[in-house]
Amino acid sequence: MRFKLIVVFVEDEKTDLVLKTAREFGATGATVITNARGEGMQRPRTFLGLTLETQRDVVLMLVEEHLSRIILEAIAKAAHFDDSPGTGIAFQIDVEDAVGVRHQVEKLVPLIEEEI
Repeated sequence: MRFKLIVVFVEDEKTDLVLKTAREFGATGATVITNARGEGMQRPRTFLGLTLETQRDVVLMLVEEHLSRIILEAIAKAAHFDDSPGTGIAFQIDVEDAVGVRHQVEKLVPLIEEEI
């Protein structure tokens, strides 16, 4: 079984939505790194030297390759990534090898049998 890593940078108030959506479309788990900071095309707003931007979270999900695009598109739609700038970004990376995922493989096989 082959995997992809989905990396999502999202406003912290949308993290739970991203996690819920990913699970609905086949993700079996995630790691969330909180309080990330990013900067897009527009410089962040400041007030008296303090940045007025929301905190971001980084969500990492190791998903089966046949489900990865479906999950990626569902996340983008649910969190409105393409509707307004600065909402979030998600991408996928090929994973050459992974260990510690046997329990995920057992759960995923029945879901993707017809695709393999």
